[in-house]
Amino acid sequence: MLAEFFGSFLLIAFGAGCVAMLVAGLPGSGRTAGPTVIFQAAGDWLLPVWGWAFAVAFAVYLTGGISGAHLNPAVTLALAVRRRFPWRRVPGYWAAQVVGAFAGAALVYAVYSPAISAFEAAADTPRDGGAAVASFSIFATFPAGYFDGWTGPLLDQVVGTALFVAVVFGLIDSRNRSVSAKAVPLLLGFVVAAIGMSFGANAGYAINPARDFGPRLFTFLAGWGEVALPGTVTGGGLNFHNYLWVPIAGPLVGAVVGALVYDFFIGDVLHARQQPQSQLPSASASAASLASTSDRRPASGEVSPRRRKARRAGPRRGRAAGREREVSG
Repeated sequence: MLAEFFGSFLLIAFGAGCVAMLVAGLPGSGRTAGPTVIFQAAGDWLLPVWGWAFAVAFAVYLTGGISGAHLNPAVTLALAVRRRFPWRRVPGYWAAQVVGAFAGAALVYAVYSPAISAFEAAADTPRDGGAAVASFSIFATFPAGYFDGWTGPLLDQVVGTALFVAVVFGLIDSRNRSVSAKAVPLLLGFVVAAIGMSFGANAGYAINPARDFGPRLFTFLAGWGEVALPGTVTGGGLNFHNYLWVPIAGPLVGAVVGALVYDFFIGDVLHARQQPQSQLPSASASAASLASTSDRRPASGEVSPRRRKARRAGPRRGRAAGREREVSG
């Protein structure tokens, strides 16, 4: 449980820290065009994308040997449903992941609080208003303004998480093409980067209930109010209420879908291919069996087949020789 807490803590510390630097740190530091400029070009999106990718990779590297580095309630659920992860351990893993994410958000806020306050003042986005979503986005996710209702963001979360879990199952499946255990964390980071590049703009690609709910709970306590809980986002083309449940339910459903899809197309095929081979003796075992029967030596007191044959033939040869002497005589 401690490993899941620490891994989720690192995940949010690196990931949300990267977004905090992009949203509040860089604009307020004078290193961008203005104090409220966040994205100057599409390429700027790569900063949080790769920040989250490395956050996942480092967290998995550090904690994988202890807890398996789920770091995601959706992954834990998928492993329980399809890989016999003990159900009795699921609640503890979920709690550790959420608390770890909460602590990671608290660390980022402690470091970037002056920058966040300066950004809010410059952009005139007080935390108790709907426009506070700009600074709130440092910690948790919200949907794009082109969505009308929760159907689109929910589908986005289901699809993104399903893709992620399907690749996770492929990387950890020993029956599939073998991948070095040391390479898996980095590859998982690449998967997160790919999802961020392809689906991230829709709803912030949470694909992890703890990653969203832990920081969301912290921001509620830190003064963001209804923007955090229950997730009321208004203004700037946004009009969503009670968005809280979408980045929780979507990943949980998507994880199970991804696990089922992987097993249907890949896992069950690999299992079927291995079944006939496991029922037949291996070539080495067959060769050893043949060698043991052909070269078998008789035990002490046992008459070998050759000696038994010679003994049976001996009296016959003696009688035949006697008859020859009688004839010659």
